[in-house]
Amino acid sequence: MGIILPCNQDIANVKALGKLFLLAVFSREERLRGGDKILLAPKRKKNYLIFNHSVTTYGHPTMKVLLTGSAGFIGFHLAERLGFSLPVVNLDSINDYYDVSLKYARLAQLGFAREQIRAGELISSRRFPEQRFIQLSLSNKAALSELFAQESFTHVIHLAAQAGVRYSLEQPDSYSESNLSGFLPILEGARHTKVQHLIYASTSSVYGLNETLPFSTSHSSDHPLSLYAATKKANELMAHAYSHLFALPTTGLRFFTVYGPWGRPDMALFKFTQAILANQPIPVFNEGKLKRDFTFIDDITAAIAALLNKAPEGDPRWDPRHPELSSSSAPYRLFNVGASQPVGLRDFISCLEQCLGKKAQLELLPMQAGDVAATWADASPLAQELGFSPSTPLAKGVEAFVRWYRHYYGV
Repeated sequence: MGIILPCNQDIANVKALGKLFLLAVFSREERLRGGDKILLAPKRKKNYLIFNHSVTTYGHPTMKVLLTGSAGFIGFHLAERLGFSLPVVNLDSINDYYDVSLKYARLAQLGFAREQIRAGELISSRRFPEQRFIQLSLSNKAALSELFAQESFTHVIHLAAQAGVRYSLEQPDSYSESNLSGFLPILEGARHTKVQHLIYASTSSVYGLNETLPFSTSHSSDHPLSLYAATKKANELMAHAYSHLFALPTTGLRFFTVYGPWGRPDMALFKFTQAILANQPIPVFNEGKLKRDFTFIDDITAAIAALLNKAPEGDPRWDPRHPELSSSSAPYRLFNVGASQPVGLRDFISCLEQCLGKKAQLELLPMQAGDVAATWADASPLAQELGFSPSTPLAKGVEAFVRWYRHYYGV
């Protein structure tokens, strides 16, 4: 199997995945230009896949996915990407870390109207027939365990978490509850129901004090600079323990500065756009002497979807005397997911100014606690595994965000 993409994906995504023999999924009358061909799938109950330009049926009983964090930035985009392709139960607590109206708007895009949503109740999507949603907190272990038992998920994508380096300095308890206590029932549910593959979100922040660039999953990540990073490192260790003890296949994804439409209000691109349009100064830490490996949201979700059917196996060559940190004798692995193109903060701001057609007022500030000077992903293992790498140009990604922001907020 290859990548599963919804039928509204741009054909550029198909070509970018090259030898990965992309699967594009159809369950309605949709068109996809494949090379010289226009492939049309008629209306039918079963989904059909485009596989190297040939049509193959895909049986739903073989896969059912639990996707946590579906009202969040990455989770929402991933649910859209999976679209009509397979049965998905979306889960989110819809907490008030930021404006919940944005979370409800994302869910509405997925076909879950706000007036439909009731805590603890599964509802069906009005847009994607194979998708359902439940508002549920990870702290409700009994309800989560019951959900696992009733639904018999084959795959789990765990994106629900308390995000943000800076917020972890203000509300540390939230990170312990969401990222540590919240991850354990996911592991337990996956273990007891024999889930075939658990994919979970980690972060580039785990590299902490490491200054060897680009960051590699073979590098040590034992010196995090924030509690957020520490909880995500703990997730990786917890996952390995379950992979070793219970042969649970787990894949941890270290995301690098994800950006794009429908992004979080606490992220730089969102905050900068908001401030520039309001004629307010933007905070520029370390006087702009920062570099980030900005990675567009579509590249992130393409990687997750591609990995879904690629559960790790224990590496028989793994040497405990000279351990490779990103794999194991257990079915466990880690990947960096990043564009591998670090961009200076001032260059990033210039790109945003061009897209907005407006200059920014810069408030130069010292380095902030918990921050690192630069991030840069060595994503070559991901490219070797999947046959593609994140490649969306920064200007194109920022333009897409600005277009969404102006439309969503009417500015």
